[in-house]
Amino acid sequence: MTVLRAVNDGYVVAKRNLIKIKRVPDLLVFTTIQPIMFVLLFAYVFGGAIDQAGGGAGYREFLIAGIFAQTVVFGATITGAGLADDIKKGIIDRFRSLPMSGSAVLVGRTLSDVVNNVLVLVVMGLTGLVVGWRIRTSLGEALLGFVLLLLFSYAISWVMAWIGMLVPTPEVVNNAAFIVIFPLTFVANTFVPLASLPGPLQAFAEWNPVSAVTQAARDLFGNADPNPLAPAPTSWALQNPELYTVLWAGVILLIFVPLATWQYQRSTSR
Repeated sequence: MTVLRAVNDGYVVAKRNLIKIKRVPDLLVFTTIQPIMFVLLFAYVFGGAIDQAGGGAGYREFLIAGIFAQTVVFGATITGAGLADDIKKGIIDRFRSLPMSGSAVLVGRTLSDVVNNVLVLVVMGLTGLVVGWRIRTSLGEALLGFVLLLLFSYAISWVMAWIGMLVPTPEVVNNAAFIVIFPLTFVANTFVPLASLPGPLQAFAEWNPVSAVTQAARDLFGNADPNPLAPAPTSWALQNPELYTVLWAGVILLIFVPLATWQYQRSTSR
């Protein structure tokens, strides 16, 4: 009964967060307009530069999976900012006065952000089709690629939930998350092949989980490196990106689900 109650209460909180996205214009813009802007700018600004350098139009297909990975990881910061905002406004105190499961707030918050990322991926996918991106594999493989992206972003959202209850304001959450997420998403194979990175950065990028989820999505979408002479990945992580992504997501959830739950109980007991 306790688990069922937590699921039911989490569903109610998730529904509340999704309704908030519809009613707050700033969140709606982030959810719909920003992904379109990312695809168009990266495809035509980065893509144009690569094409002139001899990369060819295939770079756009190579790029889209990287933009997907970066956007869903950045999208996970909504979890931390939303929790920090609820604590600041006293909404969490209102939840505590209700006969609801204590874990429902975290479960609902993270689940609603998965739904938000689904919407983001749909919008970005449609925009990608407009700029020339195509899925070259089967429907099942493509769906698995999207599932891995969402799984990884869901794991990151629990990290953001923990951060959101450690810092005082949503603005600080965004700044703290940016410091960590920005280098993770750029020192990776998201926008450029790993062979173009200098030695130390290339070694880091090969084992970077963002590189793995990007590589997994590319493989499952059938989007190859635009350079046919590019060397194959040599690290185990990029030779087995699907497994490596699942392992990272599992480790993050094992660590941060109980850590975020403990921090939530600590923060709301003050």
